[in-house]
Amino acid sequence: MRLSRTVNRCAWSALLAAAAASLAGCGSSGQGAPQAVASAPPPVTVTAVEPQQVPLTGSFTGRLSAYREANVLARVSGVLLKRLYREGSKVEAGQPLFEIDPAPYRAALDAALAALAQARANAANAHATAQRDRDLIASHLVSEQQLDTDEAAERSTAAAVKQAQANVESARINLGYTNVTSPISGIAGEQQVTEGALVGQGTPTLLTTIDQLDPIYVNFDEPATQLEQLSSEVQSGHVIAASGNQAKVQLTMPDGTPYGIAGVLDFRAATVDPSTGTAALRGILPNPDHTLLPGMYVTLRLTVAFAQQAFLVPQAALQRDAQGAYVLTVGTDDTVIEKRVSTEGTSGVDWIVSSGLAAGDRIIVTGIQSAHPGAKVAAVEESTASTKTSAATGVTPATGVQGMAAAADSAR
Repeated sequence: MRLSRTVNRCAWSALLAAAAASLAGCGSSGQGAPQAVASAPPPVTVTAVEPQQVPLTGSFTGRLSAYREANVLARVSGVLLKRLYREGSKVEAGQPLFEIDPAPYRAALDAALAALAQARANAANAHATAQRDRDLIASHLVSEQQLDTDEAAERSTAAAVKQAQANVESARINLGYTNVTSPISGIAGEQQVTEGALVGQGTPTLLTTIDQLDPIYVNFDEPATQLEQLSSEVQSGHVIAASGNQAKVQLTMPDGTPYGIAGVLDFRAATVDPSTGTAALRGILPNPDHTLLPGMYVTLRLTVAFAQQAFLVPQAALQRDAQGAYVLTVGTDDTVIEKRVSTEGTSGVDWIVSSGLAAGDRIIVTGIQSAHPGAKVAAVEESTASTKTSAATGVTPATGVQGMAAAADSAR
């Protein structure tokens, strides 16, 4: 028994010694291990920006109206005999639309022609008598008084001829009015008076209307505050006002689809309505298929100005804090640089930056969370083809002058 306890005690001693040696070896190995490797710079994606001219637009609600609208009236009284057009069809200027009973006016013309013939006969007789007196006055076969009387009759009958000629012309005009024609080319409206009705009694009777729909007008109002904002931006030199064909009008249909053909600004009121605080504007657009109809309400964007030497910055790249808007750029040594910027609204998916950037600046568009001013990053260039294409094709800004004012205020 004593021998067994001695052997066990020796075995435990050997195990403890081996464990101690193992721990000593581990400690020696840890002291010889290399130090931890420093972390690599975080990767970011950057895009280079270049200055360009960017259109600024305003968003409005407008109402369409016909380019020309004419009322077709009965200009003489009489019974309406027939309608000569199909309602809702296209008619040309001068095309017959209605016929009023011409019989009374044809008779009046015949009577006027007869009166003209009588007046001419009287004038011829008076002229012959006066001429005979003038030939005989030298031989004293007629008196001076007789000559004066016959010459007065000659003048009176000549005037009567002119009066009769005017009556004939008036009767011919009235007879022509019985054939009611279209004053303009356009779409003929609904017939307002049925056949058999007596029209033109006392006042002209409305028979139908003609609307010219190609081109077509869109009428809308511009707030005076927006005009002041634009004027201020133009005077500062940041933008230039759009004029002529540059002031484009792009419609959006009631169902949200864009109208495929752009128009231009046709009229801008020189005064502001004091009751509404707005100025009246009017655009004109091609409407070859008559897709646009008078009376429709539409939303539209008007190109009011162009930002000079502006930069298009992706919305994800622009940040804001209590001091305003800023972007993070990457310098030539891959160091992150913070730049404060001023914005002029948006263009598509990009912010329009008017100041704070320089040509060729590399803006961080992804990986912003890992980038901090003064830190190093691993920058990867992103293609700007989509941005350049957007600018080249004249993508309409999303907020225009209204967004320009709001963004400028927030940037300040």
